[in-house]
Amino acid sequence: MTFLVTEKCIRCKYTDCVEVCPVDCFYEGPNMLVIHPEECIDCGLCEPECPANAIYSEDDLPEAYQPFLVLNKTLAKKWPNITQRKAPPPDADRWKDQESKHQYLEE
Repeated sequence: MTFLVTEKCIRCKYTDCVEVCPVDCFYEGPNMLVIHPEECIDCGLCEPECPANAIYSEDDLPEAYQPFLVLNKTLAKKWPNITQRKAPPPDADRWKDQESKHQYLEE
């Protein structure tokens, strides 16, 4: 089992979760983060740290976010690793509670 980042992260990209990850399994894209499922140790420390509630356990992943199982794995192999917290985008709070943001994903 692993934890996954869902579309709720798109255009928010808060990095609070990165700081608590003991194995540095987060990867950063242009406007969201992903978790490398083969590196995640299922500790769960990241989930409560996300201000956008974008992180789910694989076992608790809502049906609407099932495509993010593959997306996290694919993009983690493409994007650079992130190990330190960064400032979120200036308009992150405006996007935090928006639904259906998949079309805004920049790969």
